[in-house]
Amino acid sequence: MTVTAYGLAVIIGCCLVTLIPRITPIMLFSKFKIPEGLSKWLAHVPVAVMTALLVNELLIADGKVSVSGNLYELIAAVPTFIVAIKTKSPIFTVAVGVISLMLLRMFF
Repeated sequence: MTVTAYGLAVIIGCCLVTLIPRITPIMLFSKFKIPEGLSKWLAHVPVAVMTALLVNELLIADGKVSVSGNLYELIAAVPTFIVAIKTKSPIFTVAVGVISLMLLRMFF
């Protein structure tokens, strides 16, 4: 496999497009002291984003709110949430979620 100049330029361009939005806030905020209230507020952002993603994935099927449309996913979410709360281990949580959904789809 050979790398052409065009291919290399695309790879470098993709790296820059990915890197710039990640590095710019770090460079800007490293110079300033973030107020404690804002820092506490920002601590809730990951939980809010994850909740929005999960609710969308678990409760919306075919553009409508439906519990029965994603029944296996909802059932698999129960042990996954329990493991996430108990262990706080992302790898173990993902493993339990994947295995739970796999077993549900394999046996039902």
